[in-house]
Amino acid sequence: MDAPWDKAIPFAWPIKLDAASIAMTRTLASDETGINQAAALLEAGQLVAFPTETVYGLGGDARSDLAVARIFEAKGRPSFNPLIVHLPDLAAVQSIAEMGPNALALAKAFWPGPLTLVLPQREGTGLSPLVSAGLPTVAVRVPAHPLAQRLLRRFGGPIAAPSANPSGRVSPTRAEHVLDGLSGRIAAVLDGGSCDVGLESTIVQADPVPVLLRPGGVPVEAIEKTLGQPLHMVGDVERPTSPGQLASHYAPEARLRLGATSAMAGEVLVGFGPVPGDLTLSAEGDLVEAAANLFHTLRLADRMAGSGGMIAVAPVPDHGLGRAINDRLRRAAAPR
Repeated sequence: MDAPWDKAIPFAWPIKLDAASIAMTRTLASDETGINQAAALLEAGQLVAFPTETVYGLGGDARSDLAVARIFEAKGRPSFNPLIVHLPDLAAVQSIAEMGPNALALAKAFWPGPLTLVLPQREGTGLSPLVSAGLPTVAVRVPAHPLAQRLLRRFGGPIAAPSANPSGRVSPTRAEHVLDGLSGRIAAVLDGGSCDVGLESTIVQADPVPVLLRPGGVPVEAIEKTLGQPLHMVGDVERPTSPGQLASHYAPEARLRLGATSAMAGEVLVGFGPVPGDLTLSAEGDLVEAAANLFHTLRLADRMAGSGGMIAVAPVPDHGLGRAINDRLRRAAAPR
């Protein structure tokens, strides 16, 4: 039997971007005018990057094959890699997905916030099959960022939004990061300043047995405490069942060496806590600060390292948000 991702998706693939319509990527202000312009572009099937509390997302109408195909094209993202659908509240999620007891408990505890749940998709949702890469499940999130909430409510529909960066590269936590990678390939970026959390959402398949698919902005310990049971773990997979499972991901141009307490010749050292560096994730050893700084610091280190350079990264404790930080660092350092 064919695996779900091997089934034909009813859309002509790949699609070419209408270059004339997005020759210049606009930066939109975080006021009512900017939100109205962003919503109008989404309604027209165009792509708009917008801030969430985690990272900037590359938004497109999740009901439009054309818009979702444009997301994959703009990012250079493999079409078998599912997307996260963003919705404004729990009721909107329940209109497109079935929620078991574990999923409901987690939603009530952490939404709005940096948690994504992978849920069975209801029939007749109108979502493009490209969103779920042909799988029977859909990844959903209710973001906490006020600008994301205002955009979702003004648009009035589900927005598919992976991170707004070229596939496999460092995720964006500022509008200028989006423009660095996608300028001229998307219609606009809604500028909401820096993202507070700075790491992508935690992804969980909650029922019948809770499984951690990707660590992220909600610590695993908090999820386990809410459920009263441990999370099962899933390793890297060749064909993802949720976003963020590719072995090589979040990578700068420079190569990374992890667990470094000092720099070797020619390396840029990213410090943490007692390990000083050319840059630091957190001089105080604060994991919340380190998570918020991670992707911006990797971008700065990449520029300092230059072509063919190396980045060394100090050890980060592997608990709380440190688990998600280390997950991103391991994927960034993976062979590619």
